Amino acid sequence: MKYKTKQKALLLLQDGTIFYGHAAGLKGTATGEVCFNTGMTGYQEIFTDPSYTGQIMLTTNAHIGNYGTHEQEVESDDVKISGLICKDFNNDNSRPDSTMSLQDYFVKEGLVAICDVDTRALVRYIRDKGAMNAIISSDNLDVAYLKDQLAKVPSMIGLELSSKVSTKTPYTFGDEDATIRVAVLDLGVKKNILRCLADRGCYLKVFPMHTSTEDMLSWNPNGFFLSNGPGDPSAMPKVIAEVTKIIDAGLPIFGICLGHQMIGLSSGLKTYKMHNGHRGINHPVFNIETGKGEITSQNHGFAISMDSLEGNDNILLTHKNLNDNTVEGIRLKDRSCFSVQYHPESSPGPHDSRYLFDQFINNILALKN
Repeated sequence: MKYKTKQKALLLLQDGTIFYGHAAGLKGTATGEVCFNTGMTGYQEIFTDPSYTGQIMLTTNAHIGNYGTHEQEVESDDVKISGLICKDFNNDNSRPDSTMSLQDYFVKEGLVAICDVDTRALVRYIRDKGAMNAIISSDNLDVAYLKDQLAKVPSMIGLELSSKVSTKTPYTFGDEDATIRVAVLDLGVKKNILRCLADRGCYLKVFPMHTSTEDMLSWNPNGFFLSNGPGDPSAMPKVIAEVTKIIDAGLPIFGICLGHQMIGLSSGLKTYKMHNGHRGINHPVFNIETGKGEITSQNHGFAISMDSLEGNDNILLTHKNLNDNTVEGIRLKDRSCFSVQYHPESSPGPHDSRYLFDQFINNILALKN
């Protein structure tokens, strides 16, 4: 489905600022927290990443939709962003094996988008003012009405969203004859994380977010993986308490993104809402233990407080962000447990950090042997 003529649409920010553009995707209204991603490729993986639940994606790359969509290039079963803001929305695409155009994909997935927006100006505005809620609409341009609807959208601070994307029933992934069994606590896991583990000889069982440690241990795993996911980590006290039990079980643990924050909170650290967060595929991270730098894929609006690490004798800072010195990785001294804030599965993004999956496997093999 293409619009025969350009139809007006607008974006209203929480502070009353308005940006005008034209309709793309499904005609309608969408709300969420505006965030921006600086990656120049991988838009379908971004749109289907469960960690973006509740957020309107603002793409800094000027052209979106050029290579269409493909049924294999997804990180979950459907689109997870609340809406899209972009500059040039391409109704056609040039890739021969694409499944469909981005426009048709958005209509199929029921996603509202706005294009022809001055995205450079909007990114600069959000960068300076900070992430905030917004509403985009192509079916009702009444600003007073939209302000009323926007006022009903909850703040991301204190918002628990993992329950919206976590699996409802356990399922397995990988070769059941594999010698390594990993229990995955699904807080909003990306498919390529599961693939990275399965490719390294792991048989996985993915459990809902509120599964007890006892139930997961009854499957006899060799290690635990704590996944990425959306929302405020401090709004998940039951999961934090369960992660404490998982750590006490003594098996090797690897956490990514929200899973990393769960490990931190369960160990007495604190998290906070960032001004903008980190979202892109070129963020420089310094590995303190090896002295090497990594270019990483990132997607997070909350982080572990660096100040809370001071005085905690059981946690080592292993990675830090070279742009703003924020916490990017930690390791527990008394357990085989480590985690990173960024995404080593890098879908999309560079593969500099995929060694972390090998490190997790080595920790499991060391305990088994």
